[in-house]
Parts: sequence; C-alpha cells; structure tokens
Amino acid sequence: MAAKIDIDGYVQGVLDGKRAFVARAITLVESTRAEHRVLAQQLLSRLLPHAGAARRIGISGVPGVGKSTFIDALGTMLTGLGHRVAVLAVDPSSSRTGGSILGDKTRMERLAVDPAAFVRPSPTAGTLGGVAKATRESIVVMEAAGYDVVLVETVGVGQSETAVANMVDTFLLLTLARTGDQLQGIKKGVLELADAIAVNKADGPHERDARSAARELAGALRLMHPADAAWTPPVLTCSARESLGLDTLWDRLEQHRTVLESTGRLAAKRRDQQVDWTWAMVRDDLLDSLHSHPAVRKLAPELEQRVREGTLTATLAAEEILGAFRGGGAGTST
Repeated sequence: MAAKIDIDGYVQGVLDGKRAFVARAITLVESTRAEHRVLAQQLLSRLLPHAGAARRIGISGVPGVGKSTFIDALGTMLTGLGHRVAVLAVDPSSSRTGGSILGDKTRMERLAVDPAAFVRPSPTAGTLGGVAKATRESIVVMEAAGYDVVLVETVGVGQSETAVANMVDTFLLLTLARTGDQLQGIKKGVLELADAIAVNKADGPHERDARSAARELAGALRLMHPADAAWTPPVLTCSARESLGLDTLWDRLEQHRTVLESTGRLAAKRRDQQVDWTWAMVRDDLLDSLHSHPAVRKLAPELEQRVREGTLTATLAAEEILGAFRGGGAGTST
C-alpha cells in the first residue's frame, strides 16, 4: 500500500462491484496501521449508506463436520438462484497457523471460481477482537458491493462463535450424527446461539443416524426455548456432498429472516449489535493502549515473573499495572 490510496476511486469501484476494488477495500479495513485506519473509516462512512440489505448468516460446526464442503455447496446453490454470495471467516488462530481454514480456496472449488461469489480468508490480526473488527467492516464492503448473502464462518476457537453471532442475523450450527450422546462434541453455550441446526453428512448408511440425531437435538432445543417463542430453532438433516436437503435448509433460514423482519427484531438486533460493537472497540483499543504503554511494558515482565513464583498476588499485580498505566506509580509491590 505504498501508493497513495484514492478513497473516491475505492468507493466507486466497490459500488460498481469490481472485484479488484472489493479486495483492496477489504485489505485496507484489515490493516492495523494508523494511517490506514483513518482512510478505512472514511471509506466505511461512505459505503455504509449502501450496506445493510444482505442476509448475514453465521456458520459454525463441530470438528470434522465438513464446513468448507457445506459452504461450497450452499453458496453454489445460492448463486444458481441468482444470489451474490460473500464468504468471510473469523479465525483468530490464522496468524499462528499460517492461514485460516479458508486460506486454501481449493476447499471451496466451485465458489472460488464462481463470478457471483467472493471468498475471503480470515485476516491475520492475531486476536479475536482484531479479527472480529476486520470481519464486521468487511461485511459493510461486501454489502455495498452488491453481495446479498454474506456467510461468516467460525472455526470454533475460543469465543469466536459468540463474536460471529454478534455480527449476523441468523446463526447456523452444523453437527454430525454420533453414536451415543448426540450432544457430545457441541460446545456448551453454542446451542443457545443457534437459530437453526443442520446434521450434515446425512447420506447413504449415515442417513438413519442423522435423522435420529436430529430428533434428539430437537428435543434438547424444546427444553431450552419457551413454547410461545416467535421462533424455535429447527433441526434438519442435509448432505453437502450430495447436495441433499440444502434447499429445505435455505427455506428455513429465509423463514427465520421473515420472522425477524415481521416482529421488528431484525432492526432491533442490528441496532443492539452496533452498540455492542461500539463498546467492544473501546475495550480493544484500551487493551491495546495498555499493552503498548511504556511504563506497563517496563513493569510487566517483573510482575509476571513474581506472580509465577507466587511472591505477588494477581490482584496486586493488576493494581500495579493499572497504576503504571494511569501514571500513578512505577514501583512494584513488595
């Protein structure tokens, strides 16, 4: 990005749906350089009035569920129906592992070459907060460029499911038929986030087990959701490999959006997400400022070592760090 960035050109290029400008715009909003952040906010401010119309769908899943194959199959079906599909990822591990689950686009062979689709690997921001910020801003770019379905994938690391749920309208959980306890492998709390559940790989000899798993999951969900709720998450079966059940699943996802719109919850949900996002950015920026503060950087190694040795409590160490950050002292507790 050594060359001067023409924001006017970026805005027009994105609004015209030109892939090169979409890619450059996302690279800009992913950048953590101070001068790029200023330009990125100028860009986003001008694109924001053109965003917001897309269906935002988060997709998470248990290990081995075949998310990439599923997204490739669902996305291809949707482009065949005339939709323009964007795929983003929230993978805070990508900076450590050398690439996200989407880093190798060959996992999505059809979408990667589909002119009506745009697949973007996870940014390597290194922290969940950084990745989530870049992904939220990338959604604005994608919507302004005319993509009317935005699929946001989580690799299921730490709190990434919650981060994704807080930036989408509908959260889809993919799972598998398992022997014994069908809830095994589904992380605590993820079921509460799900607006729909799909048991994948429901084909051939696995179809009966998949239907059994779906019934058990549906029973568990009934216990978690009040009977008079406007929406009870459906549990369906599908096979991404065989493209079975995807049309029915999409119909249910569309029904969820209709319920959100008709009850006014879609607009309210997005407003709440913006407020949550505001405070998330405040927390992230404060934490960045804390870690980069000269007095804190000088003091932290000694305090960490003393906490490890058991000669200083975590509470006192935290007070020392905050005191240094606030300029209230540079000494250490004894």
